[in-house]
Amino acid sequence: MADIDRVLRSNLKLRHLQLLVALDEFRHLGRAAEFLSVSQPAVSKTLAEIERMFDLDLFVRSTRGTEPTAYGHAVVRFARSVLADYGRTRDEIAAVAGGAAGRTSVGAMVVAMPSLLVRAVALLKQRSARTTVLVEEGDLTRLLPRLRVGELDLFVGRLEPGYASPDLDTEALYTEPMCIVVRPDHALARDTRVDWKKLAGVPWVVPPPWASSRVKLEQMFYKHALAPPVDIVETASFLATLTFVRERPAVGFLARGVARHFESEGLVKILKLNVPIELPPVGMITLRGRFRTPATEQLMDCLRITALTIGA
Repeated sequence: MADIDRVLRSNLKLRHLQLLVALDEFRHLGRAAEFLSVSQPAVSKTLAEIERMFDLDLFVRSTRGTEPTAYGHAVVRFARSVLADYGRTRDEIAAVAGGAAGRTSVGAMVVAMPSLLVRAVALLKQRSARTTVLVEEGDLTRLLPRLRVGELDLFVGRLEPGYASPDLDTEALYTEPMCIVVRPDHALARDTRVDWKKLAGVPWVVPPPWASSRVKLEQMFYKHALAPPVDIVETASFLATLTFVRERPAVGFLARGVARHFESEGLVKILKLNVPIELPPVGMITLRGRFRTPATEQLMDCLRITALTIGA
């Protein structure tokens, strides 16, 4: 095996890293070559060059495409992290040169979007209107891997205990209860005696099985000696949730701040039913030890300030 430290520090060039990431994305030499605007033989030659550096097989070639080996997965993670830092630094320098204040990227769960993140970004824009904020919506399963490789600077959402890890710094901001919603003209919206028995027999759109809110919702039905609804759609997407609530129509389970926002827009109606469950707090997650850009630090400060008004 080659001197890995020497290879990582000195031998690998930017074009090598870009090739590794492209191969991992497309899993095909020809499609990677097309993406990089080079010939397929050039891709094969460069990959062979990289593998000679490591003295390891990083990808397995077959008629079906290319698949990273265990070594390949590790090197691709390194490549993604370096390229993300490269892009962040390039954007930061360009922003300073252009008179802007910088750039930050944040991954956000729906629970944090209207009440927390939108208001925090508005506060950030008051301080520095030319700061750019890239927002990607998703759940922990999709966003945490992107945070770890440096493609996101910050995660905002529920601090699910199952995702705690020594490489992550977490900061709780406030608690956010859940509520049950339907579209405004749903029969249950006019029902003054909604109970769990009525809810057990109607269609639902619910969080995915891994979410603590889903687990707690099912426990509420069990608490009332009822089986959880069987006519369900599972999703972590707010757009999908809202669409099924309005078009099917289904009963939805939303964070109270999100529900209140869209109730004020006339899109949903919050049912008058107490949902006495405790869930993990909403907060921030960053990668421990990674340098934070000034724009990221500013956004985190704005999130803390905004959270104080929500928790009040």
